[in-house]
Amino acid sequence: MFSSDFPEENDQTRTGSITLTDDKGRTLECYIEHSLTVDGQEYVLLLPVDSPIEIFAWQGEEEEEEAILVEDETIIDQIFTIAQAVLSEQNLLLKHTAYALTVAGELPPVEESELFTLEIEDEGADLEPEQLQLLSSFYHDEQEYAIYTPLDPLLFFARISKTGKPELLSPEEFRQVQPLLEEHLFNEVE
Repeated sequence: MFSSDFPEENDQTRTGSITLTDDKGRTLECYIEHSLTVDGQEYVLLLPVDSPIEIFAWQGEEEEEEAILVEDETIIDQIFTIAQAVLSEQNLLLKHTAYALTVAGELPPVEESELFTLEIEDEGADLEPEQLQLLSSFYHDEQEYAIYTPLDPLLFFARISKTGKPELLSPEEFRQVQPLLEEHLFNEVE
């Protein structure tokens, strides 16, 4: 199915950047972390240039309080300028980029008291909890929102099309190539 030969030029981390574009025309500038070729197809592992952020809405009372990820584009559009203003107080510029909201600027140092652990529930998958750093919080229409950045990097895996443009892999395609990517990255560590 996939050959595991990696040409020499792909055995090293590639430098440079590439731009991802979503179906709405928004872009996300990414560094090329790794590149590999499988059966003549080039794949790249990408890391966004700017830091990803996630906005949560806090719901419930005291000990029953729960953080709900805000994914609805309408709500994001309603609170975007407020989030942008509170982040600008930390010299961070909020951007509505492709596939994720991001901030440009230097993130504050990580403080244990500002960390939030998000338990990820996915049927049939044993996923590790995600640690997030609180950047800021605000209220809109009596709803409390909190802006976090993940401590682990957000990575994208794409194939390079014949025209030279990156195309994100579907989850099924990623599962097929994932063992080869892991093997390649493991070999680099050795």
